Amino acid sequence: MFFFCWFLSPDSCFPDSQIRILASFPDFVESDMPPRTRGGYTSSAPRRRPTGSEHRRRVQLREVEPAADRDPVEHPQHDRDETEEVFEGAPGGPIDRCILRSFDKHIAAKIWLGEDRAPLKLVNHGAKLQLWELDMERSRIYETVHRSGLASLTSCSHRVTSRPMLSAFCERWQPETTTFHMPFGEMTITLDDVASILHIPVTGSMISFSQPLHVDDANALLVELLGTTDVEASRETEQCRSPSVRLLWLRDHFSTITDASSDDDIMFATQAFLLHLVGCTLFADKSATSVAVVYFELFRDLSMVGTYAWGAACLAYLYRQLTTATRFEV
Repeated sequence: MFFFCWFLSPDSCFPDSQIRILASFPDFVESDMPPRTRGGYTSSAPRRRPTGSEHRRRVQLREVEPAADRDPVEHPQHDRDETEEVFEGAPGGPIDRCILRSFDKHIAAKIWLGEDRAPLKLVNHGAKLQLWELDMERSRIYETVHRSGLASLTSCSHRVTSRPMLSAFCERWQPETTTFHMPFGEMTITLDDVASILHIPVTGSMISFSQPLHVDDANALLVELLGTTDVEASRETEQCRSPSVRLLWLRDHFSTITDASSDDDIMFATQAFLLHLVGCTLFADKSATSVAVVYFELFRDLSMVGTYAWGAACLAYLYRQLTTATRFEV
């Protein structure tokens, strides 16, 4: 097999003066050497009979050539063309969807097909933050909030925002690349942007939850960290129809606590204020009125609140909410 491959190779290591490979493979092989006869070499004979090894070599070459009556072999390019026809590009989107796999469910694909939706709903929690301010009478609560690294969120809110502009940005967001696909290229939100705008820690311990919080576990957490009764906790989660509490409920029960209150009440009010703060800023959802009780796990030990990477958690949460906003069904 090695000799056969070498014989067909145009890059043979032998010089052309010794062997010339003919395209038609004739019954003789030209050579610069004189043909050999029984009596030796002579220059008068122009041709010679092929030897046994040369004859076997030509037979092997003829066996490799396809027969005329053999069925033609399908070209691999034909299979690739059929595959390309099956995986067509998305309408108004990428031609190759190996990366943007969920583009069919994207709002941009629906807009291209003529289906549109109203601008997204915007909720401003700035007024809710002003209803629970930490003045001089609540200096002990403010000191704990300041050590947590989240004090800057108390003055972080938007006043005037364009709903069509934010809706347009959501239409440009691609979940697979976590970037905005703009006419001039891609752009995204980074941890540096979070640190520059919100002024919260972006490094530290990771914030994660192993599993969703059940309603019964949420009630137990409210009793432990807020000092409420089990009846009050159950009534609140039932009204929210989820393991959550209303922002209004937190303000009504704990915004009146001052430095003159007991140490336990001040600790409960501090934990309630922090939950109210992240529910209005970092982890706000489209309910616009409640916050998940699962975030109470982060405030169980108030001395550890400042060690978390709040900026990284905020950015990951923002990415997920932007992905939800790109779905046409939202």
